[in-house]
Amino acid sequence: MNFDYSEEQIFLKDQVRTFLETECTSSVTRSVLEDKHTPYDEALWRSVSEMGWMGVAVPESYGGLGLDHVYLCAIAEELGRVIAPIPFSSTVYILAEALMLTGTEDQKRRILPRLVSGEIVGCLATSEGRGYTSINSLSVRAEGGFVTGEKIPVVDGGIATHAIVSVRSEKGPSLYLVDLSADGVKREELDSIDPTRNLAKVIFNRVPGEALGEEGKGEELLAGVQNRAAVLFSFEQIGGSERCLDIAKDYAMNRYAFGQIVSKYQAIKHKFADMYVKKEIARSNAYYGAWALSTNADVLPEAAASARIAGCLSYEFSAQENLQIHGGMGFTWETDCHLHLRRARQLGLVLGGLPIWRERLVRALEERGVVQKGENNGLSR
Repeated sequence: MNFDYSEEQIFLKDQVRTFLETECTSSVTRSVLEDKHTPYDEALWRSVSEMGWMGVAVPESYGGLGLDHVYLCAIAEELGRVIAPIPFSSTVYILAEALMLTGTEDQKRRILPRLVSGEIVGCLATSEGRGYTSINSLSVRAEGGFVTGEKIPVVDGGIATHAIVSVRSEKGPSLYLVDLSADGVKREELDSIDPTRNLAKVIFNRVPGEALGEEGKGEELLAGVQNRAAVLFSFEQIGGSERCLDIAKDYAMNRYAFGQIVSKYQAIKHKFADMYVKKEIARSNAYYGAWALSTNADVLPEAAASARIAGCLSYEFSAQENLQIHGGMGFTWETDCHLHLRRARQLGLVLGGLPIWRERLVRALEERGVVQKGENNGLSR
């Protein structure tokens, strides 16, 4: 079991970083943030598709490169580092992974090659308002192959071409694949703490859909898709955490206060140490998740939950501490501190909040007999 990138994966990661440092500077992210009519950076999206990043883990028979998922993790880390303003995660971590996990051969052949080429943008529509929407309490229905109801909020829902929609069908909770260009789809843009990622309400009025996986097995299927996505999101969060630490260090090494470089003060050193430790804990958990994902190991549910929890805690903490280390400057529009804090909050909610994933981790450990049900192991639900 190797808990690190291979030489080839490090080479790919370096190439991705070199490209993004030139083509995805903070000015690119800010241009999307400040323009309500620009939901994502189309030039960057085209470049990413032309370089084959979206098909890294997609089998060659569907137009991809057929590489190990760890290569995709390396790309995700670099995209998180630059706060990439493109719908990569919704399309690759969620739609592509869902199709490869549960799709029929016909669905894979119709969707995946167009997804790899950048023609298709995906989204996951499961939420139905404030709080957590249990798949057992869905109001969106699928009857006779038609989907009716409302999903809010949906990340990238305003720009996606295809959606995975959690519904209640005649056979129970299910996942449906819906072409959002069909008649009966209405979308309304929503305000978001991170405007570099599109957010929308999507309304379905008898829209044709097709079952994704076995009907009535929606809960298990959705959990499988979310576990795979959680591992990939955790690498974006590590990339963001590392960038926050770098930005804070560069500032503190050049900022003077009371005749001293700020980085010499013990309080600042403690902040750096805490940021580093949380980032490395998140990286260890993410590597474990990457191994479980790439080998389809039985421990993927608990590995994904561990990666998700550690990734969320690290990025949120690093984004906040980066802002604090900058002092008053950190609260200004001119620094990039707020860009990372916005993205940290967005990533922390996109697959459900921490209480949901803590519950999943405890349940996974209980099912494997690692802890006893009801036992107090410090794993608070």
